[in-house]
Amino acid sequence: MSLPAVERTLIVVKPDATAKGHVGDIISRFEKRGLKPVEIRMQTVSRARAEQFYSVHKDKPFFGDLVSFISSGPSVGVILEGTDAIAVVRLMIGSTRSWTAAPGTIRGDFATGLLDNAIHASDSKDSFDWESKTYFS
Repeated sequence: MSLPAVERTLIVVKPDATAKGHVGDIISRFEKRGLKPVEIRMQTVSRARAEQFYSVHKDKPFFGDLVSFISSGPSVGVILEGTDAIAVVRLMIGSTRSWTAAPGTIRGDFATGLLDNAIHASDSKDSFDWESKTYFS
């Protein structure tokens, strides 16, 4: 049996949570769990960059809403590093549908809707590679 790998993942604190002042609260939860922020950037994502970022969803009916929302105001991208970072972060953020997210998860505690669900997180190594390059370019 091998030990879990140290890996990196991306979170993006979305404009709704950034506007409400939850950035520090959200990042500190990951730090308390042993994940280390290795790069942080606040920016308002351009529409063109948002279209790149969410390109995996370009053929889905909600693509335009995703792009509009993420580019509607400042967001904070954070590359986190730690043991099994991708799986740990996915567990901590909770369900995409904020109304079903468990209390104690990021979305359960800070989200109010489907798009305004406080946070985005990479769901795989491939997603991390693409999304971090796109967000931090």
